[in-house]
Parts: sequence; structure tokens; C-alpha cells
Amino acid sequence: MSDAALPTVEEAVALGLTRDEYALVCTKLDRPPNQVELAMFSLLWSEHCAYKHSKKLLMTLPTEGPFVVMGPGENAGAVDVGNGLACAFKVESHNHPSAVEPFQGAATGVGGILRDIFAIGARPIAVLDSLRFGNPLTSERSRFLLDGAVSGIGHYGNSMGVPTVGGEVYFEEPYEQNCLVNAMALGLGETEKLVRSAAAGVGNVLVLYGASTGRDGIGGASVLASAELGELSEDKRPTVQVGDPFEESKLLECSLELLERGLIVALQDLGAAGLTSSASEMASKGEVGIDIDVATVPLREADMEPFEIMVSESQERMLCVVEPGKLAEVIALTDKWEVHGTAIGSVTDTGHMRIFRGEELVGDMSVAALVDDCPLYDLSPAAPTQQLYPAPAAVLGEDADAQEALLTLLASPNIASRRPLFEQYDSIVQSRTVRRPEEADAAVLQLPGGGGLGVSIDGNGRKVAADPYWGTIAVVLECASNLACVGAEPLGTTNNLNFGNPEKPHIAWQLTEAVRGLGAACRALDAPIVGGNVSLYNEGASGPIYPTPVIGMVGRLPDVERAGRLGFAQEGDAIALVGPFRPALPASELARLRGEALPDGLPELDILAVRSAQEAVRDAVREGLLSSAHDIAEGGLLVAVAESALAGSIGATVELGDADDAWTALFGEAPGGFVVSGHPAAIAQLAERVELDIIGAVGGERLHAQAAGAAVDVALADLREAHGALAQLFA
Repeated sequence: MSDAALPTVEEAVALGLTRDEYALVCTKLDRPPNQVELAMFSLLWSEHCAYKHSKKLLMTLPTEGPFVVMGPGENAGAVDVGNGLACAFKVESHNHPSAVEPFQGAATGVGGILRDIFAIGARPIAVLDSLRFGNPLTSERSRFLLDGAVSGIGHYGNSMGVPTVGGEVYFEEPYEQNCLVNAMALGLGETEKLVRSAAAGVGNVLVLYGASTGRDGIGGASVLASAELGELSEDKRPTVQVGDPFEESKLLECSLELLERGLIVALQDLGAAGLTSSASEMASKGEVGIDIDVATVPLREADMEPFEIMVSESQERMLCVVEPGKLAEVIALTDKWEVHGTAIGSVTDTGHMRIFRGEELVGDMSVAALVDDCPLYDLSPAAPTQQLYPAPAAVLGEDADAQEALLTLLASPNIASRRPLFEQYDSIVQSRTVRRPEEADAAVLQLPGGGGLGVSIDGNGRKVAADPYWGTIAVVLECASNLACVGAEPLGTTNNLNFGNPEKPHIAWQLTEAVRGLGAACRALDAPIVGGNVSLYNEGASGPIYPTPVIGMVGRLPDVERAGRLGFAQEGDAIALVGPFRPALPASELARLRGEALPDGLPELDILAVRSAQEAVRDAVREGLLSSAHDIAEGGLLVAVAESALAGSIGATVELGDADDAWTALFGEAPGGFVVSGHPAAIAQLAERVELDIIGAVGGERLHAQAAGAAVDVALADLREAHGALAQLFA
């Protein structure tokens, strides 16, 4: 190899390695690394790629179940949905890139998660997103990030012809400096034809196809995604990747045709860490070696150094393993789709990643050292001794009555209609969308051959900040409740764990407790984890974000014609409160509007009782007993009733005669509660299966509510005006 000057330990630290890690690299190589090797180690040993502060925790999660086809460790997880089909799905983050350049950060986040889906042989059928920003009504920066991220998501998904069918967005002060952009995608593929990413077959050829390689995104995984934003000086910030959805459309069709024709052995997308990650992980999974000649890689910039080629995060690229006898056919197919397939290397029996530039060997590393031997760290969790997050500014006065509170809640950025956002997305392209945003608690998609998929994505950082264990359980239960409201049974779960710096004891405690809660909830619901992502170091100068585990869940329903809706539908229908609903005001949306600090803990939950209520609601939806079903979430019972009235454009009268405290009864929050409506005889049938109270009836053009002396009497038009408050942002 070259005798050029070797990088110093200071350069290693600048790339994200610690001094001890650099010393360990030297031990693994039995010499100091050169520039190419150091760049590759810094990426694969980064938090973003190695999960070195979270992998031990993730190993405690349940990953097996009767419907699991492909679990963690592949590009995406997959569950059996019947008729020989599997649903592939996964959620990932693009937080730090979106905080630097929101349009391209969010757009390439969508592009990356779509590649994860078709990399296992499934055609993408839907996208959902989970977003967090500061207050866009008071912060120009948050408004800029919101506009850019929403536009980027819409641009990429719409251009790809993949519908954005659901999602969520919250606005809280702890996300002011560090926004969160999590994207979830799902796809369908024949179960027997799904492909894994392990390289195999000594002598087989590596083919790179897709966009040419440039300098965009260099250092993204090791620096931008693995450090606090406040630690990065401007000269160290990597450029954010630039996406081209039309190039990805060709990449998608080419990849699926390659798989359909049985031309490739393994397939892997190039995301974080580019060629370094994709090739090394393929080699590790296949227990083989790989040689790559960077001189053969198609470049956008002719003077790129070998290390730049290996770590570039240029978008819309795929790497596949091909038998030599099929190489010509593969290249012909990539030419047909204009994605420029090029043979860049081969599978070997050396167990090493060897990087060449023509005849010159410029890097030689053990695959095991690169991928498997990164040190994993034990966390040092300790509960915080003081409040981490300041109380929010109050926007609702102490003298407000229940009606003013309801209208203020409906106008709150965390509850107001998301229509101005989701109307920027195409939710019906591909013609399989049965329930669009704000029609039901979960999106519903038609399956070929009958039946459908329900899919939901949820998170609540404020609740998790108050109690990482019970708050995370509440998020999982909320996701499953959304599926129940459309009649879907959970098949599997994906997650994105967005947290601050895990090297700090209080953040380590948040992460540890949240993972413990995630595991407990998924076990209780029989909804195993099939994949996911971890995004750490989400901190700025003002402190960490709320701990934000984002949960995505996929379920199946037998008849999409009976998929549930959230809107009241029929004059005279009875309205019932279903489930073990035990509302509380601390950490609620009302508490936030009142300017209250977070509590030190949340009430314990009876997970199995909530599951029983979910099953009862799900079965009633499937049997056609209910006109509407809506789970009680932010804002409490009265907000849920108002949302159902607005969705159905029909009023309601409700009375909580046994309420001890009107404000808790009307606006308190907890998992396990559902507002349902239906013919009185049907509601009576449901009452034989589950805890239930009939609280009112559907009808009229106003919302009337009474509880322990508090009264509300407001026209639907006034509710609708309040609920449309976000429209002013996009006027």
C-alpha cells in the first residue's frame, strides 16, 4: 500500500472515533490505519452504523411471532399477510440532515426508506411520517424547518408515485433546535421471493447500479448523525445528500425486475456510509470477503480520492451480487432502465475488505474487525435529580371555562387538523387507499385477493419525558388502538428511538426505561419488533429533545368494506365510552396549554385490560356493529367526541353523570379509552363483551356536553373554525 503520511489520532477523533477506539483499530490492523481505512472504520464504528450505545438494549426486544417472515438485521422487516404475500415495513430517521437542510434532508429520508423496502424484493405501497418541530406560530426557524420537511416528503413520495397515507406531527419547545423527521414505508412482495442481503459465492461479481457517486453526504453517518448538533462547527458539517426521485423510480423497477428474473444472489441499498457499509455488511452476513476497485466506480467528480468514493452517501444507488455467468444479462437490464450497472468488485474467501485503485491496494481490513468488533458500551443510567425540561408558556388562563378550553385545545398545533400538511401529499396514488388521513385512526390499504392492511405511526415525547417506561407503553398501546378502530389485528411493530446523548446518565436512563417499556408492551400485545432504527445525540445548545420513541405498527383486517371510520354517521346513534379509561391531567395537552411542568411519573397501566378493549372494539368493527370508532388521545374524551363530530359533520350530546372532576373527565388522557357510536341495540351487544358506558347520542348541529357542573354548548361551525387553526400557516 501507499507510503503516504498516515492520519493522526487527532484526525481520527475529528472523524468521530475516541482515542481508545483508534487504539483498538490499530490493534485490529496490527498497524495504524491509512486514510481509506480510517474513513471506513470511523463510519462503521459510528453510533449511526454500529449502535454501540444501544445494541445491547435492542437485543432484549421480542422479535419472533407467528406472522414474522423477516426480522431485524435485514433492510426491512416483513410479516405474512396471507395469499402468499408479505408486507415489508420499517421506520428510519433523517433528523440531523433535516435540521441542516430540511427539504433535502426529509426528501432523502423518504428515498432511503423506500430503498430499504424494495431492497428485499417488495414494491413500496405507502409512506407515513412522524415529525417534531418547535412552535411554528412563534419561531421562524421552526416554520422554515416545517415547510422544508413537508415539501421534501411530498416531493419525493409524489414523484415516486407512492402515497403518503398517514402520519403525525407535534410542536414542542424541546424540538426547536433539533427537529425530528422519521419516515416509515411499507411494501408488498411474494413471501417466497423476498431476498436477503448476505453476499455469497466466492468469485461472484459485485455490481453497483444507479446514480453516479459524488461528494455529497461524506461523513454524514460518523459526524452529522453521531454527535450533538451544537458540537459541530460549520466547517465540519457534511453536505446533506441530494435526492432524485425520478432516478429512484428507475432504480426501483430495475431492482424488482432483477429479482423477478432471478438474476442476483443478494441486494443491498447504499444509505448511510455508502459503499463502506453496504459492502462490508453484505460480506459480514455472508461470512466472506469482498474486493472493490474504486477506479471502476462511476463518478460525478473525476478527482475523487479512494476514501471519498468509499464513504460517499450519494443517493439512489444499489449494490448486488451476481454470478459471473449472469453478469451480461444484469448489465443489459440496468442499461434498459438507464441505471448504469458497473462491475466494481468480487466476492472472495479472504474474510477481508480489500480496496483497490486499479492495481494499487489502498485498504485492507478484516470484515470482522470492521463490522463485528466495534466495541459495545454499557450505559450508566441514572434518573435525573432535577427537571430536564422547563415548563411551557401558558396559553390558557386559569379562569377559562370548559368551552374555552375545548376550543383552545382544538386550535392547539398538536391537535388542530393536519389537512394543510397532508394535502401536500398524494394519498390515493396506486388506487389501494381505503381510509385517507382524518377519515380513520389508521390508514387502510386494499390487499390483492381480498382483505386489507391497517397501518399507524405514533409517538408522544412529552409523556415519555414524564415517565420513559409507562410513557413508551402508552405510545405502543395508542398505535394498537388506532389499528383496532379500523378493525385490524397487529402483526408486527417497527420503531425509531429518538433520544439525546446516551453518554449522559439521565439520557441513558430515558433510553433504558423506554426500551424496557417497548419490550413489555410488544410482548403483551403479541406484536413483535421486526426492525427499526436508533437516532441518538439529538441535542442542541438548549438541551436534549424529549425522549421520543416512534412506533409503527402494521395489522390485517379481513374486509376493507367494513374498515372503521372516526366520524359519527347516523342521527340517533348511541355514543359509548369503551374500555378501561382512567384519565389524568398531568402531562396532558391541557396541562401543556396551562403551562404546567411535567410530572414525576405517570400512573401504571393494565396492558392486558387495554388489549381486551382493543380486541372488543376490533371485533365490533369487523362485525359491522359500529358506525364510528375513535380512540381517546391528546385532549381527552371531549376532544375525541368533537373530532368524531367534525369528521362526520353531525353534532352530539354527551353527559358524564358520574364524573367526580369535570376537567379530568372531559380533558384527561390515558390509554385504553374509545369513543364509539352505533345503533343502540348494537352498542348493547358490545356492552356484553367489554367495559362500556353509554354517554350520549349523535344528532343536531351542535356539541353539547355536561360533566360535574361543567357545560359546553358550541356549534359545529365554531369547532371547525378552531380545528382549522393551522391553515393560517399555509394561507
